[in-house]
Amino acid sequence: MNKPFSHLLTIALVAATSIFMVNCKNETPPTEAAETPAPAAIAIAKTSFGTTADGQAVDKFTLKNKQGMQVDVITYGGIITTWTAPDKAGNYANVVLGYDNLAQYEKATPYFGALIGRYGNRIAKGKFTLDGQTYQLETNDGPNTLHGGVKGFDKVVWTASEQPVDNGSALKLTYVSKDGEGGYPGTLTSTVVYHLTDDNALEVSYEATTDKKTVVNLTQHSYFNLSGDFTKPILDHELTIDADKFIPVDVTLIPTGELKPVEKTPFDFRQAKTIGKDIEQKDDQLTKGKGYDHCWVLNGQGFRKVSTAYHAGTGRLLEVSTDEPGIQFYCGNFLDGTLPMPGGGTYAHRTGFCLETQHYPDSPNQSSFPTTTLAPGEKYETKTTFKFSAK
Repeated sequence: MNKPFSHLLTIALVAATSIFMVNCKNETPPTEAAETPAPAAIAIAKTSFGTTADGQAVDKFTLKNKQGMQVDVITYGGIITTWTAPDKAGNYANVVLGYDNLAQYEKATPYFGALIGRYGNRIAKGKFTLDGQTYQLETNDGPNTLHGGVKGFDKVVWTASEQPVDNGSALKLTYVSKDGEGGYPGTLTSTVVYHLTDDNALEVSYEATTDKKTVVNLTQHSYFNLSGDFTKPILDHELTIDADKFIPVDVTLIPTGELKPVEKTPFDFRQAKTIGKDIEQKDDQLTKGKGYDHCWVLNGQGFRKVSTAYHAGTGRLLEVSTDEPGIQFYCGNFLDGTLPMPGGGTYAHRTGFCLETQHYPDSPNQSSFPTTTLAPGEKYETKTTFKFSAK
């Protein structure tokens, strides 16, 4: 065989082999790792929750996350009617007090699960002065205004819309309070976003703007019982509050103006102790509040963890973080066995507790307290997170 022909034959054989190998590769492509799809957003379910006595439709929105937590919110009062949390065995149960139906929420109620405004907590004699003008509010707690007045934000229907989030689910609630409503100056536009995250935290973000100088102090008023059994009192829950001082009150539960050290008092929760440990001590402030119904002056500034509650029987742990300066701890002193539980029975004394993050009570009348004044062009912004786990 001559060399040119041999050379051409070699080239042809190499080419054929290459084509064969390419065809084989095309016939049996290598297996590639499949891309993991991004977790799908969890849709919020919307159902009817009835109609108010004055004919307004009320909806219920169910927020869920991938862990299995569920939070039900109704547009009446922005009320959280159900909030499930896991125990140490991984079982979820409802841990907030509430009612079966809308009519029960419309009757006299201790603010179960509600958004509170315009002003959470008390304002002395329902009066305050801004720029030399005195405003008279509705009074609904003896001589004082409590939680906004006769018809606060807990008794109005909010506008709801689902919010896009990277994890879990979120609901935005909006309410426009007209100038003069409840006696307050200015048209106040408030928004609250409930964001249930995939790590079992509920972030509650508040914003508000006004067209006239006013006061504002929004909060959330859920009653917790971490046992999940609402026939049991909450006195066995272990509580911490990161506060060196609390705010003493008079006989009508209005602050005296003093910020009193908690040391060597029943109000010292800097180390975990059960709610019931000192609640029956002979103490002037416990007598006035019929137990704990006071505002603690939180340590630190900015967004930080300020309180925990733990139920040893179930292992449920609640951690509260906020950027607010105060927290009102209330342990259900006025629950008296007259309010109905879902499924039957009634709520007995101290079967729920509240941790209401907020500015101090009666701040509009207490110049030494952090201001709650909001002016046109300013934005009220605050955030509180309630995170559940088990141990």
